[in-house]
Amino acid sequence: MNNISNPLLEEFKTPYNSAPFNDIKTEYFKDAILQLIEKSKEEINVISESDDNPTFSNTIEAFENVGKQLNRVTSIFFNLHSAETNDEIQIIAQEISPILAEYSNDILFNQKLFSRIKTVYDNQESFDLNTEQRRLLEINYKSFVENGALLSDEKQLLKRELDNKLTIASLKFGENVLHETNNYFLHIENKNDLYGLPESYIDEAKKEAKNRNLDGFVFTLQYPSYIPFMKYVKNREFRKELYLANGTKAFKDNEYNNATFIEEIAQIRQEKAELLGFSTHAELTLINRMAKNTSTVINFLEDLLEKSFPFAQKEVEKLKEIAKQEDNIDDLQAYDHAYYSEKLKEKTFDFNEEAVRPYFSLEKTLKAVFDLSNQLFGLEFTLKPEIQTYNGEVNVYEVTEKGEHKALLYTDFFPRKGKRAGAWMTSYKNQYKQNGKNHRPHVSIVCNFTRPTDDTPSLLNFQEVTTLFHEFGHALHGILANTQYESLSGTSVYWDFVELPSQFLENYCYEKEFLQTFAHHYQTGELLPEDVIDKIIASSNFMEAYQTVRQVGLGLLDMKYHTGKLPDDFDVESFEKKTLEKTKLYPAIDNAVISSSFSHIFQGGYSAGYYSYKWSEVLDADAFYYFKENGIFNPEIASKFKTLLSKGGTENPVELYKQFRGKDATNEALLKRAGIVK
Repeated sequence: MNNISNPLLEEFKTPYNSAPFNDIKTEYFKDAILQLIEKSKEEINVISESDDNPTFSNTIEAFENVGKQLNRVTSIFFNLHSAETNDEIQIIAQEISPILAEYSNDILFNQKLFSRIKTVYDNQESFDLNTEQRRLLEINYKSFVENGALLSDEKQLLKRELDNKLTIASLKFGENVLHETNNYFLHIENKNDLYGLPESYIDEAKKEAKNRNLDGFVFTLQYPSYIPFMKYVKNREFRKELYLANGTKAFKDNEYNNATFIEEIAQIRQEKAELLGFSTHAELTLINRMAKNTSTVINFLEDLLEKSFPFAQKEVEKLKEIAKQEDNIDDLQAYDHAYYSEKLKEKTFDFNEEAVRPYFSLEKTLKAVFDLSNQLFGLEFTLKPEIQTYNGEVNVYEVTEKGEHKALLYTDFFPRKGKRAGAWMTSYKNQYKQNGKNHRPHVSIVCNFTRPTDDTPSLLNFQEVTTLFHEFGHALHGILANTQYESLSGTSVYWDFVELPSQFLENYCYEKEFLQTFAHHYQTGELLPEDVIDKIIASSNFMEAYQTVRQVGLGLLDMKYHTGKLPDDFDVESFEKKTLEKTKLYPAIDNAVISSSFSHIFQGGYSAGYYSYKWSEVLDADAFYYFKENGIFNPEIASKFKTLLSKGGTENPVELYKQFRGKDATNEALLKRAGIVK
């Protein structure tokens, strides 16, 4: 393919150097990536073959600047693979992923390059390095060592093979989950079977059925369809059916079963860890985490389990009582939990999460989070329709501070066939400084919210409100980035620190002072009644012990997969159920598993790291308590938090947090917020 015809190989002539989506054809990606890999190899060769004595500038900084365009193109491609995929993109992903893994290993096993990096590392005291430069040097040196630079040629070859296998297995795992999510639907013909479900969801289900040329109503495993069904539909058999469909996702007797890939991924990770001199994948992973080692993580999770489990049991007992009273149910099951939780919530707080939906239009809620960002950090957001997007539903905002360009923010809010479930933040371009210029980031938040209809805007339930704030917290980490080096910028921090800003921002959803600024009825403009706001706040820790136990269970399951060899007679279902036995609050259901669609650990970056959600909760509760003591919009504390976010991974997060807070975080604020201690 001629270079001129492929825009991915040229400098983007677009506003703010944004991705030229209108000009990109899918087939351009493979050609561009292959050519850019070759270009990056040439850049590496210049460094490694240099006759000059190794210095921080000609080795570490030069290496940091290798492959900028390759990084951009692969970011664009793999973001589309998650948010706008199709068969062609999936085929290309399977073709280029092993090539990219091989390219990465070529770098990490380049002995001449490593020798130069090691020389700088061993002689760092002779260079006048600042804190960020020392951090970059340390991370570079350790990444080579931890990825096998000191291995023999024979072992390096084995590691390459393992990396290639792992890349393909992880890709296939994710594609199987997406296929199974898209492939299933529950068709219900009689509206009476939907008793309890709010009309807005019934209308959506009717529309979904019509799209499939069916009469009646269709429900899918996409969250905006699945969660309300489980929460509101009285028909227990249909709840069970949908629950089992979700629980057997990628675990049925067909070509999309992930059982083999689970075993393969876990075994490859264990083999790699042993090859690199570590006892387990978890030990290898945790050396670059705040937790540092397996025992710290296990003790952290088990301490939370010990404190929360008795409270969680009491919460479930209350659900059993209401299920018995209302429907004479003696055997409460996991597929009943959401339904009777909602019943208990309504009864306890006289609060229906759906009833507040008209007060939280997506448009107003997004403006609220923009306004909060302005009040705390001085940011302003302006819609930029002229900037190209990959889908007509995506919006782009320019972020400015005191009139100066700060970032681009892409927002993608509704479910589509080519988009994976869930919500996430990602980046199309990272922040860094080079040649006196501060290259600003292009950040994206992707969610799966309820779609607008012809006569109703997208209205969020309260869980969706907190999801938006969560992902926006991640986005702020990217937007506020202000570091010299791209590899230390924004969310490039220890994995158990990365959830701090996202979970921190969720706290504002439970603050009356803030809610009263934006929770207005989309038709009448009426403010959400004060007594309802009080109920939202009062219900903020409803079922919190249950949720804690559930999160701890997922963390323990993750650690179990990554703290040793799997048994010879490994079976996904029995392995999972045995691991989760001590967190079990409901009877186990045959064939229903979490592992087969646990994308966080088998496809995403959370392997031996799922505990970080709870770990970060300790930090976010402690940080927000600091605000609560001094005012939730306190400018001085907000400025310190902004500084923390701007520094990315340039310092150890333990030290960064201490600089912000003045002391180490404790779990006291988290346990108080959860109602587990007084």
